[in-house]
Amino acid sequence: MKSTLIKDTTVAERIALIKEWEEADACESCGIDLMDYFKDYIDGKKEISQINMEYNAKYQAEVPEDDGPGRQGCGMGRR
Repeated sequence: MKSTLIKDTTVAERIALIKEWEEADACESCGIDLMDYFKDYIDGKKEISQINMEYNAKYQAEVPEDDGPGRQGCGMGRR
């Protein structure tokens, strides 16, 4: 697998990678525009890992640790 680091890719390759993810994960219906979400990566400003860490930190700050009995949701990240 080729590196996805900014230093190892062109803008065109970064765009193609994100489009590939959109198609593979059927993200059109999940409410997230991956081209917008990863704009800083495409523009060469932030690595994918940085964007994901920032999102996770923001998400963790917004979601209570335990929503109580009968909690609904996908359970992603909760064990």
